[in-house]
Amino acid sequence: MAGEQRNGSGKIIVVAPNAFKGSLSAPEAAAAIARGVEGALPGGEIKQFPLADGGDGTTECIVRATGGRLFRQIVTGPLGDPIEGFWGLTGDGLTAVVEVAAASGMTRLPRQSLDPLRATSYGTGELIGAALESGCRRLFLGLGGSATVDAGAGILQALGVALLDGGGRELRRGGAALGELSGISLQGISPRLRGVELVLGFDVENPLFGPAGAAYIYGPQKGALAEQLPLLDGNLRRFAAVVEQELGVQVAALPGGGAAGGIGAGLASVLGATLVSGAEEVMKIVGLPALLETGRVGLVITGEGEINAQSLYGKVPVGVSRLAKRCKVPVLVLAGALRLDLAAAQEAGITTMLSIADGPLSLEQSMARTAELLESTARRAMELLRLPFVP
Repeated sequence: MAGEQRNGSGKIIVVAPNAFKGSLSAPEAAAAIARGVEGALPGGEIKQFPLADGGDGTTECIVRATGGRLFRQIVTGPLGDPIEGFWGLTGDGLTAVVEVAAASGMTRLPRQSLDPLRATSYGTGELIGAALESGCRRLFLGLGGSATVDAGAGILQALGVALLDGGGRELRRGGAALGELSGISLQGISPRLRGVELVLGFDVENPLFGPAGAAYIYGPQKGALAEQLPLLDGNLRRFAAVVEQELGVQVAALPGGGAAGGIGAGLASVLGATLVSGAEEVMKIVGLPALLETGRVGLVITGEGEINAQSLYGKVPVGVSRLAKRCKVPVLVLAGALRLDLAAAQEAGITTMLSIADGPLSLEQSMARTAELLESTARRAMELLRLPFVP
């Protein structure tokens, strides 16, 4: 458990936020909310479950919650330069955790250097290879925050899959090279993959290609120019066609196949990996469902920087709320911006939502004060629980 207070009686209040990007990590956000709850309800029992959806912070959340270990390693960065990446191992040693963002993420490059035509996921494959050496029986790969649109080609190459052009030569790295793909060979694949369950956690359900695919929807935030999007999308189509031709696997309509620039589709089709909701998988690993099923939880508080329609497709607050709804536990969402219709939120299990802004604030001011605003909003919300019921 990442954090826990046992100083009273009554039902447990669970604090389970995602990170507030650019402001607070998930553990920092959980601690701020817990301080607010404790300030209003001293003597209450609070349990903190910092969460992630497969993107930045996933490894840290799981390692902290399970008493595991973090390992650092020099690997290939998105544009080929050596960088320090990391991977984790749960406390029982059975599950290794890798997040794409650790080696192949947008945060590993200056904004002006983002280039999905060149960017490769090869470094993530190197982290996976290192994690497999631990003897784990299961490997969870968090898909989120990637700088790549290469359908996981770099990962596959790092793990011994041969991706060949029309002349039988190994494909160059990066999204632009996928257009030359003509063949796939699994003869040199890493033997370490045998007997290991490979699970991919996505935070979006977009398909591999098309108007809602990896290139058109997420390419621009990874540095792709408008005129480059048809090329990237066409290359993803090429990858899907060759996979179907060589391996007999169809990936065009795979939900989550477009996650992390197509890594979801690439690893599901070539390595037989299973695609799941990243938020739900992280919750399972850290033990949140097991606690909610005990009937001892009276309230769950979750949140992240913004709640909007996209949150319905795999983001932490909605994943937490759907789980809590099944267990008949009310949910309070705290966020910097609320852009989700309340009816849609309640259908997903959210009881109510509160913005943490306490007045007209610029984005910069809000981000600088996130911890303070989270604590004060949580405290005000909990003070309401102390009001006598008025029929």
